[in-house]
Amino acid sequence: MAWPALGGAVRPREREPAGSPSAEGGERRPDGGAAATIEPLLAMFVGQPLPVRFELWDGSAVGPDGGPGSVVVRSPEALRHALWAPGELGLVRAYVAGALEVSGDLFEVLRTLRRSLVDPLRADPRLVARAVQALVRLRALGPPPGRSPVEASARGRLHSRRRDSQVITHHYDIGNDFYRLVLGPSMTYSCARFAEGVAGLDDAQTSKHDLVCRKLGLHERPGSRLLDVGCGWGSTALYAARHYGAHVVGVTLSAAQAELARRRVQDAGLEHLVEIRLRDYRDLRGERFDAICSIGMSEHVGRGEIARYFELLHSLLTGPGRLLNHAISSVGGSVMRRRSFIGRYVFPDGELLDVGDVVLAMERAGFEVRDVESLREHYSKTLHAWVGNLDAGWDRAVELVGVARARVWRLYLAASANAFDDGGVSVHQVLGVKPTPTGRSAMPATRRGWQ
Repeated sequence: MAWPALGGAVRPREREPAGSPSAEGGERRPDGGAAATIEPLLAMFVGQPLPVRFELWDGSAVGPDGGPGSVVVRSPEALRHALWAPGELGLVRAYVAGALEVSGDLFEVLRTLRRSLVDPLRADPRLVARAVQALVRLRALGPPPGRSPVEASARGRLHSRRRDSQVITHHYDIGNDFYRLVLGPSMTYSCARFAEGVAGLDDAQTSKHDLVCRKLGLHERPGSRLLDVGCGWGSTALYAARHYGAHVVGVTLSAAQAELARRRVQDAGLEHLVEIRLRDYRDLRGERFDAICSIGMSEHVGRGEIARYFELLHSLLTGPGRLLNHAISSVGGSVMRRRSFIGRYVFPDGELLDVGDVVLAMERAGFEVRDVESLREHYSKTLHAWVGNLDAGWDRAVELVGVARARVWRLYLAASANAFDDGGVSVHQVLGVKPTPTGRSAMPATRRGWQ
């Protein structure tokens, strides 16, 4: 999974008078019409000079020519979204509703806007007054537009079993056919590993599965009992069973994932090795495993629960047993707030932890941390491949999940790729071992033991 912040931290920009030339000389004065009126409002959100060209519903435009693309404001409804939810959320609502569009290079336009977004609540009062006048002249004032049904509406105590189940259902139970279209045949919704000589997405996902299995030592202990927490559609479980003879228990809160994962297990003839459970990880107490993988799962757990999460996983391991935690990370941590794109549309209640905090939490739970590896650049390549799959199958995607959700996913995946490209977020695999009481770890002397 990929969890970007669409706009990043908003920051003030030094503004220039409306219509002034940019340092590069590419800024265009408004062509008249709505563009001439709307410019103060645009300045409230992206500052001056305007970073990209804006095209209005009446055919007028303002902003630099010759850029990577443009933002198309298709109707005054986009302005009402921005007015009632200033900042990232209003802009995203307008995009999801189809009142706002991006033409040209989506990645570069989003990257440019991310560098330029400012906080409209900190705008100069004189600019605010001009923006309000613009809204009046454009007849954009009015009641708030209706919210899209694809927005999340989780209820209950944060990270309670009931609320966690609602959040998982919101994101994962939208249709296995849609996920197959985006993810490809591997049905793997996490960072691939483009090792030397690996080019295609499916082969890169195979490379990742193998790396996880070897880090966990499954090649050294055939027949190991493996727990896959947040097993998705069973891809890692199937690989571990097929190639290393592992006995795997996979758990997920997604009914759609569990249904397809079980069917894939049956189709592969691996029912004797793989069991898929529709179950909360907190119900696993008392069982014992030789190895555990947590891939794209701990982001759902949250900072407040992460200590108990690792303590529980530690209690499930025999000694010497290994845990591999594969998770998106953010320096200092990051919470997906309800007014953010990700928090409202994609992953409600999600939290990205600092990899240093993950290491510390694992150590405090009793693990000896033996390896930390970043796959940040690999996730960017993975996301670009997913966007390519979505674009190639766009009509089918709209047919499967509706145009609003398809637009959410295209924006989410593209913004995620940018976030991994510029280092705003990363992804780390942290490998820990539960030594025996005498300190035996059964770890290889060097990384060559799994690379």
